[in-house]
This record gives sequence, C-alpha cells and structure tokens, in this order.
Amino acid sequence: MPIELSYTEAHNPADLQLIIASCARNERSGQEKLYKMFQSRMMSVAIRYAQDRSSAEDIVNMGFLKCFQKIEKYNFQGSFEGWLRKIVLRTALDMLRMNEKYNDKVVFVEKEEFIERDHGDRMYYDQLLQLIETLPKTTKIVFNLSVMEGLQHKEIAELLGMSEGTSKWHLSEGRRILKEKIEHLQLNITQ
Repeated sequence: MPIELSYTEAHNPADLQLIIASCARNERSGQEKLYKMFQSRMMSVAIRYAQDRSSAEDIVNMGFLKCFQKIEKYNFQGSFEGWLRKIVLRTALDMLRMNEKYNDKVVFVEKEEFIERDHGDRMYYDQLLQLIETLPKTTKIVFNLSVMEGLQHKEIAELLGMSEGTSKWHLSEGRRILKEKIEHLQLNITQ
C-alpha cells in the first residue's frame, strides 16, 4: 500500500510502513522510533494550547498513547503525520475542556518570525502572540484552530461543540480585536 508522506516525514515510505506495522504489533522498538520521528513536530502543535512546556509534553505523550492504541485504524490513506497531528490536536482540546487551568492559557509558540505592517515597520511574531493572548478564551481557541491549524469552520464547530456560525463569529471577532490592538500600537509607536 502506498503511503502519502509530507516533505518532512521519513525518506523511505517503506520504513515508515514497517514502523507503523511494528507499532500495531505493540512492539516498543517501533513505538520508540515513531515517537522520535514525530515528537518535535507534535510538540509544536501541543505547545500552542499548553500553559507551559511540561503541559505540552503531557499532551504529546497522551496523544502518542492514543495513537498507539488506535494505530491499527490508520488505513495508509493520506499523510500519517496529518493523522497523528489530528490525534494530538484533539487530545489538546480534550485536556483544555477537562482541566480549567488550560482554559486560561492558550499560547502560540512558533519560530521567531515577523509580520509586515502597513507602514513598513515590523511587528515580531512574539508581539502578535502577546496580543492574541488577550483575546477571550473561546475566540483564542477558534482563532488558533482556524489560522494556525487551518481547520474549516465545520471541523472547528464539531470539535468545540458549537455552530459553524458561532465559529465564524469568533474568528471574525478575533481578527477585529487584533486589528484594533495593532492599530492602537501603531498609533502609539508613531507618536
């Protein structure tokens, strides 16, 4: 069976297929190889929802546990990394719902990047993250799922138990609030 790989996955599709088969047999060596192969990429997903690195590690570990328990259901259609990413994302959302301490802190952590603003000056990514941190809780989650994860409103609505219209409103509201905050910052910088 062919495996569709993302550009960052194993160089040899047969190797990944063997590792997945090993995990389906509950072999620790295969599980360790799979974990090492995808841990850092799944950590980048989890850290967006976690209060701190330790909590993100918990999300990743729980996500891999679920992956290993369900790996025989992976049908080699589409990217394995995408399949695993959805498990980790759903694990993060489940942990957000179960544990109130997660509800107050939705954090985006990515590489140091900057965003060009209208007047040609730069706003660094970490500054934008600080602004996103000020969004209302549900608006932050919807904003992250839509903008950072690329999910459609239908998927977001299903994940969060809301209507598509409510998801669209939260995204629109998040963009509006961020635009106002950026414009306010811009006015304060130029004065």
